[in-house]
Amino acid sequence: RPRVGSLKDPRMGTIDRNFKCQTCGEGPGDCPGHFGHIELARPVYHAGFLVKVKKILECICVNCGKLKADLGDDIFRTLVKRADNPKRRLQVVWEYCKTKMLCESDDMKEEEEDPEKPQRPSHGGCGHIQPLIRKDGLKLFLVYKKRKGDDDDEDIKMAQPEKRLLTAAEAHSILRKIPASDLRIMGLSERYARPEWMILSVIPVPPPQVRPSIMSDSLRSEDDLTYKLADILKTSATLRKHDAEGAPAHVVSEIEQLLQFHVATYMDNEIAGQPRAMQKSGRPVKAIRSRLKGKEGRLRGNLMGKRVDFSARTVITGDPNIALDEVGMPRSIA
Repeated sequence: RPRVGSLKDPRMGTIDRNFKCQTCGEGPGDCPGHFGHIELARPVYHAGFLVKVKKILECICVNCGKLKADLGDDIFRTLVKRADNPKRRLQVVWEYCKTKMLCESDDMKEEEEDPEKPQRPSHGGCGHIQPLIRKDGLKLFLVYKKRKGDDDDEDIKMAQPEKRLLTAAEAHSILRKIPASDLRIMGLSERYARPEWMILSVIPVPPPQVRPSIMSDSLRSEDDLTYKLADILKTSATLRKHDAEGAPAHVVSEIEQLLQFHVATYMDNEIAGQPRAMQKSGRPVKAIRSRLKGKEGRLRGNLMGKRVDFSARTVITGDPNIALDEVGMPRSIA
């Protein structure tokens, strides 16, 4: 009998005629299935949004979350006004901000500005030095460039390591700091597209109807998605256990990267440059993306393509022997 809280939780629906769904009370014929969810021990990057998250992080200050440029800059304001399309606007903001290596504070501007010029609106930056952000597989790194004179100052070198891993939890807390006004400048919506939503802290669990068990010769084997969800659950539980026991940072980091790998390959097992998740038989796991995409996928293969009786198909070609408004047909069919 399926246990409550497991991947076969009876509240998600049933594919067994002997049991009723505990959510809607229907049998396997009428219950459509109900989604569950897994709360992850640590946030992880969504493999499909990683490039977009990197782009947004390159637009903002990693310390205070404000845009590295502001509308007080005449060139920047003109560029933003010209970009009506939100997607194009994000591209424009990114191209302008990615080279800025300092979150300009108002004190710096006051020193540079001519007192006779009209006062520009305040940006309110924190003056923090900005790192370069580098992507390597499913990881993001902060790379601090050495400035002139850094070699002499040991304190600066110790305070800012040259390269360090940016965890998904850190990225999530940075993205949460972005003010609503800056989101609109970047072409994002505070109500529908907060950037921190692109980082996963909870993942949905599809009902058994989506990942049914396979019965063969009285043996039951589970669907690939069920195996991947079990891997995610086990790794998340291990991470919680190590956190509670106060395990060394490098051990926790390794398990966190394993959780990142399992979540990414659950959704897409064909990520360029990443090892593929395999079954015990050596066959690659069929992830969600490969079930939906392409000619044999769920959309084109099952929903749009139908097999019907009493129909034939043929290739229609041009014929130089008949007029443009005529159609040739075999005598046997006519």
